[in-house]
Amino acid sequence: MEQLSHFCLNLGFPLTDRQLGQFEAFKKDLYFINQTMNLTRVAVEDCEVRHFIDSLLFMDLIPDGAKVLDIGTGPGFPAWPLACARPDLEVHAADSSGKMLNFLRRHPLKNLIIVEGRAEESGFREEFEVVTGRALAPLPAQLELSAQAAKIGGAVIPMRTSKDLEAIQAFPAEELGLELERIENRILPGEEVERAFPIFRKTTETHPRYPRTWGEIKKKPIAVISNLP
Repeated sequence: MEQLSHFCLNLGFPLTDRQLGQFEAFKKDLYFINQTMNLTRVAVEDCEVRHFIDSLLFMDLIPDGAKVLDIGTGPGFPAWPLACARPDLEVHAADSSGKMLNFLRRHPLKNLIIVEGRAEESGFREEFEVVTGRALAPLPAQLELSAQAAKIGGAVIPMRTSKDLEAIQAFPAEELGLELERIENRILPGEEVERAFPIFRKTTETHPRYPRTWGEIKKKPIAVISNLP
């Protein structure tokens, strides 16, 4: 876990030997269970960078002691690395897949809360300082699923790529009570892959009509601009 240790130290969140051991145990178990259950397609030699460091690229954007919601966490990304590296956070890991969450339950942390169910049915409203998600859905859908859970003054920080920059800037955030504050771009070490972390500040309450059902979200996403896919 040398790369992970070095990355976290440089970002201002040094890991203890105990934390590094937890990361190592999580990695070992992820690929053991992956032999019989499809949890990840990332090769084991890439796990440290493409799962752990990728999940932590934006952890310095999260305020001290924040309550964080990760929607569509799968086997625990970014929720588990965030909770392990930042014990000051209260991280809620949400997913509709019991299979994925059963793996995550094998690696409990005091500050990690597992939430099973669909995001649009969660009932979370104005509760979290930060709402995030990795590879969850197209940007308009991700923001609609996330906005209602963020507190006023909090932020929705979707984990996106540089390919999403036009969509990020064009999205009518005010429809969800959000305002695009800025975009943080980060390079994944050793991968030369650019990640984009738009910070959508929650300025007003999200209208109770949002989020809609998943079928409605897919059928008629909140408009961006007509020439986007």
